[in-house]
Order: sequence, then structure tokens, then C-alpha cells
Amino acid sequence: MENETIVGIILGAGESKRFGSAKQLLPFGNTNLLGQAVRNANASNLEQVVVVIGRAADELRQSIEFGRAIAIDNTAYGAGCASSLLAGLDAASDCAAIMLLLGDQPGVTTEFINKVTFAWRRESPWASVTSYRGEFGHPMMFARKAFDELRRLHGDKAVWKLIEAYPEKILRVDIDAVLPLDVDTPEDYERVLNHLSD
Repeated sequence: MENETIVGIILGAGESKRFGSAKQLLPFGNTNLLGQAVRNANASNLEQVVVVIGRAADELRQSIEFGRAIAIDNTAYGAGCASSLLAGLDAASDCAAIMLLLGDQPGVTTEFINKVTFAWRRESPWASVTSYRGEFGHPMMFARKAFDELRRLHGDKAVWKLIEAYPEKILRVDIDAVLPLDVDTPEDYERVLNHLSD
């Protein structure tokens, strides 16, 4: 019987070039940005959660309760997001699919993660992308048969190029919500905090 495990990979190793300081450590509720993303994934129906960290790895290990999630270091994080994806794939090893989540996107809730997982199990597509009222975003999912293509990616935004290259293979999972903000700038962070307090 094939392994049907779905592994969530949280990409939290970025350099935060546009933000300046390590945005993963920014306070969010009673944790930080990355910590909230970890909580959301840990509370979901994902069988396994891998958190890829790079910049400020020591501080993140001390400040986040990883729970059932496995934290791994990506020492090549400066090479772009694809290097973190590769590190996550290596840690996920033999599984049916991976779900990609962003460590600076705390608004991707457990409910959203579960909905995307359910749709993938029902349809078993090559890949899926989440559509928030017509705007594409994360989570994204890729089946085992897409892993070779993923391993050939380089740099940032590489996964989006793969989504664009094979539109006929991509399942769109519709969620009736506004596209969750990801934090790239201090202004983004303020908007995320304001949304939290609404």
C-alpha cells in the first residue's frame, strides 16, 4: 500500500530583505509570525509538519513551541525560496504529497489548510493552488509525481512558474475569503496586526 501521508512544509527561512529585521520573530498575539503559522499547521489534519528555518534560527528555536512539527535548518537560505523547498522535501522523504505554507502568512488558518487537504484527497491532482475569491495564493499542494520538477526549481517565486507552466494539471481550491496577507514590509505587518484586532 502506498504511503498516503501529506506533509506540510512551512517556509520560514527567508532573509527578510524587504523588511530589514527577521520578520519571523515579529510579535503576533502571544507568539510570533512564524509561531502562528506553526500553530495553524499543527492544529490541522496534516499528518506531518516540517518547518524550514534559516535566518535567526537559534532565536526561533528558543521562541517557538514547535510541538509535533519538525524544525530543520536551511543553511543555504540566501539562495532563495527554492532552497528551503528542497530542504523541506528532503525532510518529508516518502509521502503522497506536500503542502507549501508561508511562515509570514499567519492568516492561513487551520480551517483553510484542512479544506485544501480535503480537496486534494478527493481529487488527487498533480498539484493544487488556493483561490481566495479569484486571487491565487497558499496553501499549494504537490503530489509525489511532481517532486522531480520541484527539485529542479531555483531562486524565488519558482513554484509559481511551475503552476503557470502546467495549468491543465492544477486543481483550483476555492475559499470564500480575502487573500491572507503575507508580511514583506513594515506596512504589511501593521495591516496584519490591524486585521487581527478587527
